Amino acid sequence: MPRTIDWDGDGIVLVDQTALPEIRTTVVTDVDALVDAVRRLVVRGAPALGVAGALGVALAARTLDGAALDAACDRIAAARPTAVNLAVGVGRARAALPGGPAAALAAALELRDEDVAACHAIGERGADLLAELCGEGPLRLHTHCNAGALACVEWGTALGVVRSLHARGRVRHVVADETRPLLQGSRITALELAVIGVEHHVVVDGAGASVIARGLVDAVVVGADRIAANGDVANKIGTYPLALAAARARIPFLVAAPESTVDPATPDGRHIEIEERDPREVCEGPAWNPAFDVTPADLVTAVVTERRVWRPAP
Repeated sequence: MPRTIDWDGDGIVLVDQTALPEIRTTVVTDVDALVDAVRRLVVRGAPALGVAGALGVALAARTLDGAALDAACDRIAAARPTAVNLAVGVGRARAALPGGPAAALAAALELRDEDVAACHAIGERGADLLAELCGEGPLRLHTHCNAGALACVEWGTALGVVRSLHARGRVRHVVADETRPLLQGSRITALELAVIGVEHHVVVDGAGASVIARGLVDAVVVGADRIAANGDVANKIGTYPLALAAARARIPFLVAAPESTVDPATPDGRHIEIEERDPREVCEGPAWNPAFDVTPADLVTAVVTERRVWRPAP
């Protein structure tokens, strides 16, 4: 697969995630197109959004300055409110703007390269932890939404853990929830698992907790879009029921995410803004369509980042 997001010298190259499982790339050359791509989920996944935010600032700096550049940076950062990495990426490149457009681009490309290294570190650390918690046999894992290479620059966070375990011959089977409303699990996670040769099944979201209750899963591993200072985790809607089921079944519930997803400015999950998407993504009639839910810290076995294993539960 090509990298999910990259820079080609003239613009931001994105794998269009609305077209998956067809692999189609698009090149974004202005801020309006980038904001539209973020809102339509052409680019999605917390780490990829962070890189998109940084590259967006570099892109804007090539043609804008002063108040217009500030406004463009603010628009990019606000394009999706729940995922903290988008604003973090914007802030990283924005801090380099006094050095000019070249400095902003250098900061964005540095963030891109850091994401690649971080995902590999998360994968190895998470694999080590699951081996410690679950024993040495091949594991049956459950995941939700997509936190693989297509949610990052490459490799992945939650699926990075799966990939690291798979490289060790330690994965027996993966259950991937379809993930409403845009089916990131069935369209994206299943594609990635097929590409790397991991045995898997897709299940409808409503069956996820029952699969765990039936004893068909050894551990749950998911990504995150924002982690509050107390360890509460915002992730794709449908994550919270998996955490409840894992707690009842007494199996590990791991969150794999880069350190930048941990937001010390957000004290707990009650302060995380939950994005509400267009009801027409679900049906033509009245509908609530929240994109995320919050899993309380006491249901999280561990948060695995590129730097540490954090066990937020008391």
